[in-house]
Order: sequence, then C-alpha cells, then structure tokens
Amino acid sequence: MNKMTMRVLPALLLAAFSGAATAAAFQLWEQNASGLGTAYAGSAAVADNASTNFFNPAGLTQLSGFQFSAGVAAVGPSYEFRNENSTGTGGNGGNAGGWAAVPNFYLSAQVAKDWTLGFGVSAPFGLATEYDSTWIGRNQAIKSEIKTINYNPSLAYKVNDKVSLGFGINYQSIDGELTRSSSVPGVGSVKLKGDDASWGWNAGALFTLSPAMRVGLSYRSAVSHTLEGNVTTNLSQTPVRADVKLPDSLILSVWQQVSDRWEAMGDLSYTRWNTLKSLDVYNRSTGAFVSSETFAYDNSWRIAWGAAYKASDAAKVKFGIAYDRTPVSTDDRSARVPDNDRIWFSLGGQWNAGRAGKVDVGYAYLYVKDPSIRQSRNGVNLNGHYDASAHILGVQYSVGF
Repeated sequence: MNKMTMRVLPALLLAAFSGAATAAAFQLWEQNASGLGTAYAGSAAVADNASTNFFNPAGLTQLSGFQFSAGVAAVGPSYEFRNENSTGTGGNGGNAGGWAAVPNFYLSAQVAKDWTLGFGVSAPFGLATEYDSTWIGRNQAIKSEIKTINYNPSLAYKVNDKVSLGFGINYQSIDGELTRSSSVPGVGSVKLKGDDASWGWNAGALFTLSPAMRVGLSYRSAVSHTLEGNVTTNLSQTPVRADVKLPDSLILSVWQQVSDRWEAMGDLSYTRWNTLKSLDVYNRSTGAFVSSETFAYDNSWRIAWGAAYKASDAAKVKFGIAYDRTPVSTDDRSARVPDNDRIWFSLGGQWNAGRAGKVDVGYAYLYVKDPSIRQSRNGVNLNGHYDASAHILGVQYSVGF
C-alpha cells in the first residue's frame, strides 16, 4: 500500500470529498441536495432522480432513459468547548468545527424494459474537527479527520408493477488522520495517519402500493478496513495498522401523493454503530500494540417527516423535520467526536425547467443538544461542555434524456 496517500485517487479528488459529520457520530446523510429540503424523509421511496442509487437502488426503475444528477452540500458544524475544572493549562480550543464540501455524482440508464443500471460517487462518512494547538485538551485531541469516497455501481429490476428490486457493489476508500500533543518532553505532536480501500454492498426493494403511494426498504452493508500508515512524532516514525469496521444501516421509507398539490414522506433508519468500539493501533513490523482510541458506540436511529407543495407546474416548496439519536454516551464522548442527539429543521425548493432539467436547493439547521464531556486520557482530565450546532446548504442539478 502506498503510505500516507490514497492508492487509487489523487489528492485533489480526496479533498473534494472531505466532509464534516452532520448525522450521528461521523455519518453523512448529504448524499444529494434534493432530499435536504425534507430532512431526507422518504429517502428510500422518493426516487425522483439518479441519487436513489445511494438510498435505494430499486428506485432506479422509476427513472426512464438516461439520467444524470450531481450536487454539493456545504456543511458547517460548530463545536465550541467550555472548560469546567479540567486539569492542565490552555484555552478552550476555539471552534473545532468548520465548513466543508460534500459533493455527489450519479448516473442511471434504462437498458431494457425492466432493467436499469446505476452508478454513484459519494461520501458516506466524514469527520473534521480541529482545535487550537495550545488548548487544554491538546493531549487528547487536536486534529481528527476521516474522509471516505464510495463508488457504487448498481442494477435494478422491475419484477412487476408493484415490486422492484435493486443491488449494488461498493468500493470504498478511507483516509484518516488523528493528531494530539504528547506530555513526554521532546516527543512533541503525535500524528496517526493511514488509508485503505475495501468492498461492501447495498440492496433495496421498492413497493408501489398504488399510483399515489410507495414504500422503500434498503440496506447498506458494513465495510471492514485495515488502515496502514505511520505514527509520527518529533523523535520517531512507526509503521502501523489498525482495523476499523464502518457500520451497516437499514432504511424504511414511505412516499405518498396526498393531493394534486401535496406530497408527504417519512423515514426510519437504523445504523449499527456498535461495530466501532475502538481503534486499536499495532506496529506493522513487530505486531506490538502501539495505542488505542476508544469509541464504545451504541447503535443509533433516525426518524424524519417531510412534505412538498407544488406551487406551480415548475416550482415546489419543501420542508421537513428529523430527530437523529447519537450512538455516543456521555461517559465515552471524546473531544474528537463531541456528538449528541440532534433535531433537523429543513427548508427547500425545486425548479423544474422541463427538458433543461431541474434544480433543487435546500437548507437545514441542526439543533444539537449541548454535549458534555468527562474524559480522562493521556494524563488529562477534560471536563466541560460544548455549544454545538450545524448549518447545511445544498444544491442539486438533475436532468434526463
């Protein structure tokens, strides 16, 4: 494996898919901007553009001909620490959040009456937190960054007018960097950096109960990675490896045409974060244990409701709300991922220009229950709470031929 760099992607592409987490832990829901206005309610049942390839590949059968969809979400989380009798010296670290771009790209092609092919490029997981280098928790965390890129070819089959099935293969790359300061004289900063690429899969079913109602069920598998890279300090560089299993998830969605003007949609998702208990780092040369980052996550769930109003033949107005339960407990919350339960408040709109395509825009404000932290690690007791929130802005262009 090529050390310190992605072995299949140039650095420019990897940077483009950097994302700051807005869903539970470091999951990213922003796989299109067209769903942002409804807080991603109905994500596995709406199937109104090629981005259904990610949320439910069975939805590809709802698309005719050749379809293209691409977009970007600007994600801006905020995490401001407030010290409450921590040990050591230093400031509060500033805002550990910041703005990042999460782009996406999808294609679909109906190759026969009942068969449709799809392809997507997205970023299902991402993390970006960074504190001032002199903050009071610097021995626990300074920079935490996880980037993923997911390549997802899919195939969908329309069994009959009521049932469609879909299946996809996922090739996922990951790049991670974790830094902190050391209390040992002369060591300076400690930087763990590694990368990997591995395989997973996704599948789904779409049930058309009537012309006005669809139910979608989809599943994305866990992906097991073995990151390889180095731990670097002022005094040494050690070749290391670490196993990490990113979680699988299940989505149940419903979409309903309530009237000529109104659509309603709902979503229930479940993510098995208990696959991620710790990141144990070992020396690649000797097999000796080097260090560990504790996560101890529980499974999490998310529920969303949304609606769309057709204001004219060309314009739709969207809104939605969602509750996203964190997998992080107070006892195991870390400065790297200061996560907590959150509520999404979303607004959006769509302009349909006919053959020229359609443009979706969306905005969401995430109210995050202020996380508290009581972490004792690397000789420091970090005690306090965070003022946390997030803003998301997104735009999507979709067109069919």
